Amino acid sequence: MRNPFFARLLTRCGARNEQRGNADLRREMLAGLSGRVVEVGPGTGLNFPHYPDTVAELLAVEPEVYLRERAGEAAAAAPVTVRVVDGTAERIPADDASVDAVALSGLLCSVPDQAAALAEFRRVLRPGGELRFYEHVRSRASAFAAYQDAMDAVWPRIMGGCRPNRDTYTAIKDAGFHIVYCRGFIFPPSARLSVVSPRIIGAARV
Repeated sequence: MRNPFFARLLTRCGARNEQRGNADLRREMLAGLSGRVVEVGPGTGLNFPHYPDTVAELLAVEPEVYLRERAGEAAAAAPVTVRVVDGTAERIPADDASVDAVALSGLLCSVPDQAAALAEFRRVLRPGGELRFYEHVRSRASAFAAYQDAMDAVWPRIMGGCRPNRDTYTAIKDAGFHIVYCRGFIFPPSARLSVVSPRIIGAARV
């Protein structure tokens, strides 16, 4: 898959947001993971430095060509063993019940079919395995949600298919995951008018 404009835009914006607090949120999302982990949609590999050394192997599944190349470069400096491969959220190159955790950040906003992606995550997770997530979501405030709905007409066209108004928390629950914890917040704290500022971070189990 190629989306060169969005890939380069993501590369530029991602680096800036790390300095605004995203790095701390990535550490929070990944804390305590161990064993074999799949990260779906790692982009340029911004999560890689924050994996704890208890992770034995990280399989990073990235469909976009430019981002996959950047992730391969980032893998060389990661504190854990990282293997970057081609694949999608709906087709992860891993066996059934073969991984201890699946990690996502900024992914479920842009997959074509959330239910299909979440079903695939359940397929590769062992019984009791974890889904760790950090996503932007539909606001609980009705006025802001209406703003997100309006922006949904144009936002995906310029942002690589990203949908600003998805109720991802409900989608995770509806897919059969048990939410262990989840907290909502605005990021960056000063960007309250950003269509993607409502965020959630948390963990769920199969």
